[in-house]
Amino acid sequence: MRAPVLAYIGLGANLGEPVAALQAALAALATVPQCTLRRQSALYGSAPIDSSGPDYVNAVAELSTTLSAPALLQALQQIELDAGRERPYRNAPRTLDLDVLLYGSATIHSATLIVPHPRMRERAFVLLPLAELLPDQVSPLDLAAVQDQGVWRMAG
Repeated sequence: MRAPVLAYIGLGANLGEPVAALQAALAALATVPQCTLRRQSALYGSAPIDSSGPDYVNAVAELSTTLSAPALLQALQQIELDAGRERPYRNAPRTLDLDVLLYGSATIHSATLIVPHPRMRERAFVLLPLAELLPDQVSPLDLAAVQDQGVWRMAG
């Protein structure tokens, strides 16, 4: 069996009941074989970027997993499908979006998966919750570069 890896998963939703969708996704992550949900960030709200529709709810989860990165991505995509995820066009509003942000210290560039996530340093809705869980991975310069994106920590 492979050694456990810490993986960081970005969660987002803006259709239906996004808070409930993220809560259900976190519960689903906790049941994925060979994965342990270790902790999660607070929920954050954000306006859509390069898209339209209602505001998003976002978070980041930390998983310990012995799954390979492609197998983890497959599990995440199944959770998205179970939540009714459709992909009609790029950046379409969505019931649930799960992204592998980091997979240990791995750098992966395949047709289906790029890790670290290629746009995570451009998105305040990823950096703010990631900074809660992994402050050494998010620099003040990273945060300063996205400070105008209108992301807020949600109550609760």
